[in-house]
Amino acid sequence: MFAWAKSHVHPGWPATLGPLRCAGGLVTVRPVKLRDAAMWSELRLRNQNALLPWEPTAPGSWVQRHQRSNWGPLFSVLRSEAKRGTLLPFVIEVDGEYVGQLTIGNIQRGAVRNAWIGYWIDSNHYGNGIATAAVALGVDHAFGPVGLHRLEATVQPTNDASQAVLTKVGFRREGLLERYMDVNSRWRDHILFGLTVEEVVGSATESLVRLGRASYA
Repeated sequence: MFAWAKSHVHPGWPATLGPLRCAGGLVTVRPVKLRDAAMWSELRLRNQNALLPWEPTAPGSWVQRHQRSNWGPLFSVLRSEAKRGTLLPFVIEVDGEYVGQLTIGNIQRGAVRNAWIGYWIDSNHYGNGIATAAVALGVDHAFGPVGLHRLEATVQPTNDASQAVLTKVGFRREGLLERYMDVNSRWRDHILFGLTVEEVVGSATESLVRLGRASYA
């Protein structure tokens, strides 16, 4: 049995990742907090058109689901899953401002040591390397303190921006998952991307720095 299982302390949680500087500013990734309600609601509502095409179908309208009052129950679930060691829910900050979220989910231990990674950021910050920096920080954390061996990500074939983020961090395309997920009330194909710890030379953040896509603060 893993030592963390005996102590009921999940490895790598809670933790603050970074900072890492990119064109968009100083990127930090930190655990979600109960006081994030107002910014979470504001960003999700304002970015409906940017996010709705890529996110799983859920009950109720987008506006109903993202009212400020919904954050408390959602936060409780996220915190519970984090304490159980199955999920790492983070906020992406740029220069101290909440601009999105990064999540490492479905964490599996034993002989697999696998998880998926997902992310979103405010459309006002697109194209500045913020998502790439945040994902690189998440990868290093997952392969370091969390002790995982493999990360996966799924992206719709038409989501070029998200595919570019994953490719810059080192993920490889592994195949097409046909009718994989119910998104915006239709079953959508997704491309499966994968990355294992052996494929990371040094660290994901070091690779970005070497390529001139980021720098250390």
